[in-house]
Amino acid sequence: MGFERPLLLTQGDPAGIGPELTLRAWLCRERDALPPFATLADPAQLERTASILGWNVPVMPVELSQIESTFAHALPVIPLKERVSAEPGQPHPASAPSVIESIETAVQLVRKGEASAVVTNPIAKHVLYDAGFRHPGHTEFLAALAGQDGNTYHPVMMLWSEELAVVPVTVHIPVSSVPAALTTELIVLTGRIVARELKERFGLADPRLALAGLNPHAGEGGAMGMEDQAVILPAVAALRAEGIAAAGPFPADTMFHARARKGYDAALAMYHDQALIPIKTIAFDEAVNVTLGLPFVRTSPDHGTAFDIAGKGIARPDSLMAAIKLAGHLGARAKKP
Repeated sequence: MGFERPLLLTQGDPAGIGPELTLRAWLCRERDALPPFATLADPAQLERTASILGWNVPVMPVELSQIESTFAHALPVIPLKERVSAEPGQPHPASAPSVIESIETAVQLVRKGEASAVVTNPIAKHVLYDAGFRHPGHTEFLAALAGQDGNTYHPVMMLWSEELAVVPVTVHIPVSSVPAALTTELIVLTGRIVARELKERFGLADPRLALAGLNPHAGEGGAMGMEDQAVILPAVAALRAEGIAAAGPFPADTMFHARARKGYDAALAMYHDQALIPIKTIAFDEAVNVTLGLPFVRTSPDHGTAFDIAGKGIARPDSLMAAIKLAGHLGARAKKP
């Protein structure tokens, strides 16, 4: 079966494990039935990485139209203008222009309808900051690129696996800042986006959302804090009034066992660790980071650059391959702009 539009992998930080995971994914392409993909990278840097690891991966510079025909016998690479001199495990701000070019080009191609989805390899924000990068993180940069069409997008991070899908309503902020940042409006906006995209992108006819409480025992009727009743409960009511199957707030400590997970399609957690601890416990190697709320499909492995093991050939490619598979599925369902 042919693929109308290709799937694109960004380079990520070239000193991290992204390049070797891309190489490993191509080596596992037939065993794991991966859809054809190309990476936007420096072909010479990928060849050096393959040589260091002793892997036989033919690297082939291509144009978009050549990806599918090339994929069976070589790793298709859309060459970057920036050359990459990074060595595994040695991050350097000099790599920042290539990291940014790879992301910008991938988004541009998918926004033009020439690619179906973007899979982003891990970046190191501190490396980009040293080079003058001004966005808080990867997702915010993608939202800014999407917003060049004049619209404003609210990206939502969903961690997805076959066993569990979970969304943190507040993300990279201190736990002490969560109560002030958590508002009924933010919860409703997040739930609305999750429900819409579970329906449109994942094909669920009536997505079920379970909302976790903020406090132990979901506040125990106000005895352990009023946020659950004053902030979260009204959000549940508002979502239900919009026809969304939302329920809660539930005590977070009883939401994630196997029997409880059968009662919902996605869990909305109120802060970062409340969401990521269960997904990383249940599916540490297979979980995928999916960005909802953007006008294109973006997935990513649920891990970082792992500079400490880069170039050793021991990084597991499971999460990247799961991200590729999911991007292929979602991209095939996405409407062409």
